[in-house]
Amino acid sequence: MNDQPPEIGGFGPVTQRATIADNVYNELRTALVVGRFDPGQTLTISSLAEAFQTSHMPVREAMRRLGAEGAVEVRSNGSAYVPEVTRVSLDDICRARIALERLATGLAVTKMTAAEIATLELLEHEHTATSHLNNVYEMLKKNHLFHFSIYRAARSPTLLQLIDILWVRYGPFMRMLSDHMGPQLGMGVHEPFMLGHRAIVDAIRSRDAVRAEDLLQDDIERTQRLLQRHCE
Repeated sequence: MNDQPPEIGGFGPVTQRATIADNVYNELRTALVVGRFDPGQTLTISSLAEAFQTSHMPVREAMRRLGAEGAVEVRSNGSAYVPEVTRVSLDDICRARIALERLATGLAVTKMTAAEIATLELLEHEHTATSHLNNVYEMLKKNHLFHFSIYRAARSPTLLQLIDILWVRYGPFMRMLSDHMGPQLGMGVHEPFMLGHRAIVDAIRSRDAVRAEDLLQDDIERTQRLLQRHCE
């Protein structure tokens, strides 16, 4: 009896297919995170396949992965829809975000290198600059980059993965936020968020973990209070 495992060769065609599925997944995930889809919006396999100019299979795989993360709710026919927003789900996600993101921020303060802090400061400047472009989605993308440059610096893959899942579940609320902030970008509605980010950078540069955690929580709760009014 041969106990040797069978030799495994290359997987060119499978890798290519997986790459297409990964690209579709990443594009959809980013769109969900920055609020490109309405709460309750239906996402069909056929319409997405047409938009991505690909077959149904990579789209179906991407939707399966997003469904497993709770980013979409998949129906039996393969289509999916963006979860509806409620005050209960908002508060539940924010409570979990505060717990995990405070922890990640505290760890990051003790571990961030001078180069990482300089990058964070640059991202803060870029985020502020987008507020003058009247492009709310670009501003939300920069906001995501700013936050995750902190969380990655915690050097905790487990924390980063959990936070990442919470952000994609938060996507429908970002849509609400973009609907509110978009028409008011030139009216100063974004200023408290910009000032909050600047203060977070200053606290991290000073290696003040507690202050950085408190400011990070303030940032989450500021958005939460704004969205609570819209949920009601």
